[in-house]
Amino acid sequence: MTAAEGSRAIPQAVVTPLTRAAIFLVVTVNPGAESAATVRSLCRDMAALVRSVGVRVPAGNLSCITAFGSDAWDRLFGEPRPAELHRLREIQAGERHAVSTPGDVLFHIRAQRMDLCFDLSVQIMDRIGGAVSTVDEVDGFRYFDSRDVIGFVDGTENPRDQGAIDATLVGDEDPVFAAGSYVIVQKYLHDMAGWNALPTEKQEGIVGRTKLEDIELDDSVKPAFAHNALTTIVKDGEEVKIVRYNMAFGHAGLKEFGTYFIGYSRSPSITEEMLQNMFVGKPPGNYDKLLDFSRAVTGCLFFAPSATFLEKVA
Repeated sequence: MTAAEGSRAIPQAVVTPLTRAAIFLVVTVNPGAESAATVRSLCRDMAALVRSVGVRVPAGNLSCITAFGSDAWDRLFGEPRPAELHRLREIQAGERHAVSTPGDVLFHIRAQRMDLCFDLSVQIMDRIGGAVSTVDEVDGFRYFDSRDVIGFVDGTENPRDQGAIDATLVGDEDPVFAAGSYVIVQKYLHDMAGWNALPTEKQEGIVGRTKLEDIELDDSVKPAFAHNALTTIVKDGEEVKIVRYNMAFGHAGLKEFGTYFIGYSRSPSITEEMLQNMFVGKPPGNYDKLLDFSRAVTGCLFFAPSATFLEKVA
């Protein structure tokens, strides 16, 4: 794709309203040219596949973002490559560890109904199952009024409308890949017993918002280690935002409860700076106290090229 074509590209459905259900499917591409060719073939057909499944329930708002890791990009597409695509950098500070785990392709499937998400995931794997190995698959759900399982509303500060487009889609800074978006995912498991043992006031100080009303704490009372304080990034006097589509997940019988973080941004450096502040601290040592109760068990960085790019994959 040329720079001119990139500037006219149509994005994938990155900026869409939060749905009630999602599947986060991460795979690696198996060795061999045939495996790579199978995945490339799916790229060309993804839009049609989503339409064929989604037509069963038009009000279900089915969509799927297909994104690729750094190593997979070279195998599947070669040069040129997105300017800021790389493996997610591992961060370790004391007992806090932001892991970097394998992942070549991410399918972020969203709909108002889980059956639509499930059926699309089956169709995708029927197409490429022999060419890939599944690394992680998480069924996410909207928890009441968009809360995570620790009880706080998630994604309150997401930009909207044109602000969301400006925050997530690459522009003239990398014209060949205009209308693409960087995606960072992390699967967090929560110590719910420890978290629930905290008084609500202490929980609110850790998150930086009131629990019931979802109102941001005033700076005069908000602790410096509050999650929303450390994840606020300011450049040239203006706050730089990302768009989060986090989902709750859990298995009561296994006592596994968590949040699947997924953040889209125009540049991965913004999300990576947030993670640095959370795990190391700003200044170092002033880390996100939410990490005393939450553990990252996966971590990947992907690039979601434009829908135009996918349709033209050779």
